Amino acid sequence: MTKPNAPARAKPSPRVPKPEAGYHHGELQEALIAASEAILAEHGAEGFTLREAARRAGVSPAAPSHHFGNAQGLLTEVAIRGYNALAGALRDAASRKQGAREKLHAQGLAYVEFALRHPGRFQMMFANKRLVADDSRLRQASRAAGREFEAIIAELVGGTPKEAKTAAAAAWSTVHGFAKLALEEKFGSLSSEAGYREIMTTLNHVLNYLWPAGDARR
Repeated sequence: MTKPNAPARAKPSPRVPKPEAGYHHGELQEALIAASEAILAEHGAEGFTLREAARRAGVSPAAPSHHFGNAQGLLTEVAIRGYNALAGALRDAASRKQGAREKLHAQGLAYVEFALRHPGRFQMMFANKRLVADDSRLRQASRAAGREFEAIIAELVGGTPKEAKTAAAAAWSTVHGFAKLALEEKFGSLSSEAGYREIMTTLNHVLNYLWPAGDARR
């Protein structure tokens, strides 16, 4: 099985201050989102401030508020984009496989790979206290990502909608818990390609144990 490359670790890069007026329409928002994701990857949610995001984007401390209202607004946009990207990764992983078990296995790998490649974004997606919880776009993005799992689970287990929902919760809990532990380097170091391969190999074993190819239910 082809293993993905080790995730690149976030590294601070020099920034040249750029006046807010120097950005074209939409560019400043993108710059602030990119800066926010870099901060989250390096320092976690606890190390995030609007001031630091503005500094990295090269604009005034007040600039983020003009576009996102406050820190919650900016971080909510980060989370929305994270869910959208995750949904795309899960959908793409399933599309390359035949059979529900193989699709679910591929989605499990894609879920953890996404978390390891985008640790700051991934952690913020589930940091509800830092987000605008009732944002309709956030809810829609979260549900869309969940549906990618649920559709394959329903195909895999059959049964009633309640049974499929229970199975989907079990599958999500498995890969999400693994991703969290992997980010804490409980399965190996993330600082090298060898460590990353070891983590993904362990995940492969876990998924094969849960959804063996010869299982008659699949």
